[in-house]
Parts: sequence; structure tokens; C-alpha cells
Amino acid sequence: MKGNQILLAVLNDRLADELTAINQYMVHSEMCENWGYGKLHLAIRKQAMDEMHHAEWLIERIIFLDGTPTVSKLNDIKIGKTVVEMIQNDDLDELDAVRTYNEAIILAREVADEGSVELLTKILKMEEGHVDWADIQHAQIAQMGIENYLVNQAEAASS
Repeated sequence: MKGNQILLAVLNDRLADELTAINQYMVHSEMCENWGYGKLHLAIRKQAMDEMHHAEWLIERIIFLDGTPTVSKLNDIKIGKTVVEMIQNDDLDELDAVRTYNEAIILAREVADEGSVELLTKILKMEEGHVDWADIQHAQIAQMGIENYLVNQAEAASS
């Protein structure tokens, strides 16, 4: 099925965002594991897996619309040097993702591509969940202090 070229370009842009997020989350996850923050490692790794699903779904949709997925493009990856920087960097990227997915949904509606609207909405809701997770982490750090937060994250977590 031939898709709208503008929408295909936007889907490829979102794919680049997802591929970038996978890399950033995986590095952050492994850094947390290396530092002994098992709970945080698993939570961030789960988000990386979510982003992998998003990338897979976008690739499937682009191919369905007779487009060519661009998997070689990454945006700037922002690796935090501390847990707080990691959460902040990831949160800013997720807030941007929410904005860009909302814009993509509007475009998909304008070009009458309800299949893309459905997919983009599904991904948007998951991205909003990532923003909510980061908001909770920020609140916990603010309420209990970074030291107590990190002690809690160091609890053993089984893979």
C-alpha cells in the first residue's frame, strides 16, 4: 500500500528517535548495573525493550506503506554521568517524543491514515508512561534525597 511521502518521512524520523533511545537506555541500564543499582538497571532495561518494540512496529508500518526504513540514522545520544543526569536526559527525550508523536498523529489524521494513527497512539501512550516513570523518580529523589534513593535502587533485583 502506497503511503503518504510526508508521513513516511515523519515515521522514519520517529524511527531514528526510537533507535537513539534504545542505545541511550541500554548504556544507562548497563552503567546502573555496573554501579550496583540492580532495580534501576532492570527498570531502564525495560524501557529500552519498549523502545525496541516501537522501532519494530515503525519498521513494519513503513514497509507496509511501501517505504524504506532508515535504520542507520541516530540522533545525538546523551549519556548521563550520574543517575540524576541519566533520568533527566531520558525524561527530556521522552517529553520530546510525546510532542513529536502527537504531531505525527495529527499528520496521519490529515492524510487519512488511520492505521498509522492507531500505531502512533499506541506508542504515544507508552512514551507517556516513560515520562510518568521519570516524574516518579524525580519526586522520590526530591523527597528522600539522592543517597536514600540510590540505596533503594541498589537492592538486589533478579534478571
